Amino acid sequence: MRSRVREAAVLRLPLPLKRAVLFRRAHGRWPGRPPRTFTEKVNWRVVHDRRPLIGQLGDKLAMKEYALEVLPAVNVPRVLWTGTEVGELTSAALPERWVLKPNHGTMRVHVGTGTPDVADLRRVTRDWLDEPLYRSRGEWVYSQARRLLLVEEFLGSDGEVPADHKLMVFGGRVRLVQVDTGRFGTHRRRLYTPDWQPVDVDEAVAAGPVTPPPASLPAMVEIAEQLGRAFDFVRVDLYDVAGEVWFGELTPYPGGGLDRFDPELDRVLGAAWQLPAAVSGACPPVARRPAGC
Repeated sequence: MRSRVREAAVLRLPLPLKRAVLFRRAHGRWPGRPPRTFTEKVNWRVVHDRRPLIGQLGDKLAMKEYALEVLPAVNVPRVLWTGTEVGELTSAALPERWVLKPNHGTMRVHVGTGTPDVADLRRVTRDWLDEPLYRSRGEWVYSQARRLLLVEEFLGSDGEVPADHKLMVFGGRVRLVQVDTGRFGTHRRRLYTPDWQPVDVDEAVAAGPVTPPPASLPAMVEIAEQLGRAFDFVRVDLYDVAGEVWFGELTPYPGGGLDRFDPELDRVLGAAWQLPAAVSGACPPVARRPAGC
């Protein structure tokens, strides 16, 4: 009972203080002032950065539009349906494999096969139209997104989900490539430099094997740097499908700044991230500011 009361109290805290408490729980320390590490700067962005450029990144449909505006030739998965009632999918023209997601959240994905089972989809998506990431973790961009479900085409061959290449772009330059495999099974992760040298880190996700670079790596880096050029930092998620690069997402808050992060990498990536000067002095001038400010 006490733990539930404490959690409810944290939810009601002002955003800077709530984020400071969540950060300390996750990392065992208060976020620094000024922020220096990568996770501290993600936390700073969650609390302070309200630029429209960042605000669009909680909305998957808006991200697709942005990608096509910047790079009209980039491959973007087709959207086959949007709505709030999954019963409508019985009349939608769907391929043999398709992917259902919320437009306004993350970590919720359903890979569908054939004719939709509406009862099952209603069970799977029961709380997907809710928006928990702003309420519980203060992740502002998701409060700016349209609350919709969307179905997009499945990328991959023979039913295999392609590896997810997450390119960390700082000031228009790729500094790190994160490769996630087995996201719907045995999840593995491997980090590389842009020239494909393995980076050994201490993370919660088990390390994947070192593999040769994909043939499309130069194209991936170029696409990521073009899509990330307008941002001080953004993670550009891409897929290699049969040698072609496909757009996935633009991520402003990797792990919400709360996932376990290798301390040395946290420092290195933090040094690479130059926060925008125009919004860098957003702490309120009060006598006792929370640690996350």
